[in-house]
Amino acid sequence: MKKKHHHKNKPGFFKKWSAKLHLWLGLGIGFLIFIISITGALYVFKDELENFTRKDVIFHNEQNIAQKNVLPIRMMEKSVVEQVKEKYPVHWVNVPIDKKRSYIFYWYEHNTKAWNYFDELPVYKAAYVNPYTGKVLRVYDEKNGFFNIVKMIHWSFLLKQDWGPYVVGIPVIIFLIMLITGIVLWWPKNKAARKQRLSFKWKNVKSWKRKNYDLHNILGFYSSIFALIFTITGLFYAYFVVQAMIYVIFSGGETQYPDFSHIKTKAPIELRTEGTLDKVINTVIQKYPDAFGFAIDLGHEHMDDHEHPNFEVYVKHLSYSYHKSSSLIFDENSGELLHTHDPKDKNFGEKAVGANYDIHVGSILGLPTKIIAFIVSLICASLPVTGFMVWWGRRKKKPVKTA
Repeated sequence: MKKKHHHKNKPGFFKKWSAKLHLWLGLGIGFLIFIISITGALYVFKDELENFTRKDVIFHNEQNIAQKNVLPIRMMEKSVVEQVKEKYPVHWVNVPIDKKRSYIFYWYEHNTKAWNYFDELPVYKAAYVNPYTGKVLRVYDEKNGFFNIVKMIHWSFLLKQDWGPYVVGIPVIIFLIMLITGIVLWWPKNKAARKQRLSFKWKNVKSWKRKNYDLHNILGFYSSIFALIFTITGLFYAYFVVQAMIYVIFSGGETQYPDFSHIKTKAPIELRTEGTLDKVINTVIQKYPDAFGFAIDLGHEHMDDHEHPNFEVYVKHLSYSYHKSSSLIFDENSGELLHTHDPKDKNFGEKAVGANYDIHVGSILGLPTKIIAFIVSLICASLPVTGFMVWWGRRKKKPVKTA
């Protein structure tokens, strides 16, 4: 008996402190974790829902496009600006590779003096455009759209983007500690206890306290590995040190992240014409016929305010995911391609950093991983609720009724 008691002593101390930490931290941040988790769950199927609600404008339905040409980009832009009548300049355009899809023009301004999301973005809107006629099919106010507000609650509690993510990061770090202490508390002493903690055995259980305890314990355990992944990929956005660590670990000790800012525009400004961006667009379309699309900066705010910048174009290869991407640098005056950085050119650290968003939102493998992300987010939202009820039930110290 003595030997057994001695053996149990150490885990007892460890479990006791894990329990205290788990409870105090949980009561402290439970509500915030609920908010972060539920907004994360709501955001998972954004693309699927928008593809459905916007399907009549995502495709422009222009007939006989094989015989037609899209308008030159500056002419298209002029037409869009006249129709939308926005006081801010148009910022960038998403160009699809599929000729049946509409171009999307974006207005986006950032006011760095504001402290909250609504003041920080004076404008964030998107216009879906038929590229053959320049006709604006519909304009969406993304800033006040449901999904963007949900995303910004999740990202920064609607606080300024510079420091809002740090604020969100604090409860997320605490949640990481809670996941670890939760696993310590879950870890059973013996085989009989393990059986009870791996599945719901409610055939003869009438007590709500027991059912609630099982919901917290069993769901918490099964979701914990995914919750750890979502937590770490989320902290990636709040703290640069997490990004740096992920890059160093996955690149095998590389500390220098590839930087191409030294590649500058070489041609004189006189070479820049109305057709320079068309040349860039056509080069990208020819180079990546199987990609999904790419973004082109229309350059009304940055092109002329510093000498010889480099002009980058991001190519998104997959419709459902961002991790497979290329970045190209063009001479913004002559439209000449200066540098290409494709997925095959990236080390594993770059790939890990590039895949972070898709792992975090569950889009890395399409629908199956999105479903996992959605379910795990809902379970994470339930943990503060069931955890609070476990504490509340014990706090009253009433005899447990089984009837």
